Amino acid sequence: MSQLRAICKLCLFIPHLLWGIFSTYVLFPILTQQQKNRRIEAWSSALLGKLAIKLVVKGEPPATGPVLLVSNHISWLDILVMHASKHCRFVSKADVKHWPVLGALATGAGTLYIERESRRDAMRVVHHMCEALQNGDILAVFPEGTTGNGIDLLPFHANLLQAAVVCNVPIQPVALTYLDPDSGQTSQAMSYIGDESLLESLWRTLKSKGVVAIVTYGEPQLSNDRSRRMWSDDLRVEIQRLRVD
Repeated sequence: MSQLRAICKLCLFIPHLLWGIFSTYVLFPILTQQQKNRRIEAWSSALLGKLAIKLVVKGEPPATGPVLLVSNHISWLDILVMHASKHCRFVSKADVKHWPVLGALATGAGTLYIERESRRDAMRVVHHMCEALQNGDILAVFPEGTTGNGIDLLPFHANLLQAAVVCNVPIQPVALTYLDPDSGQTSQAMSYIGDESLLESLWRTLKSKGVVAIVTYGEPQLSNDRSRRMWSDDLRVEIQRLRVD
């Protein structure tokens, strides 16, 4: 039964992906940024529906920037879930740019890419993040640096907060949670950890009966003279609190 369910979802998933690529290359060049943002939100929301993922948004998403969203990271679906809640520009590892299909979509959505091993590239990205924030953008980062198991948070990399420190803009904590709709417990259907491939994670997602994706927005906060490390630690505590509330 789960195999048949996955095939049915896949028949909806693939055309929607192709429509997203068409929009990115053909429609986006003639649209305003606001029109692009609305299309990305609508496209992401529709894709979640085709995957039987129910989106629940708690708290208040930012109406406008400048603001840096800081979130825990569980799955490749996190980006779609956050886009469906409120469009934002992600800062992502450079590998994503070369992912089949999803890389093109991420680039079309305005993603900023960083070579994590390069200190010089990190400084370049901080500069571009500051430019984007000063232009009123909403940016988003996953300071864990990789995906976790959906239960425990990994340590945060404080360097991803540098742009907010330099530009003196607020950070808004965001907590992501995926729940089984029947049991109400944490679902592993969306997980993408360890040596698992993207295709393996996608297939498990397609086979699932459904998932409730909860996006919880906390209150924006300024550094208030905290060090980058201290601010990062405080945000981690706050995101963990938002996940269990």
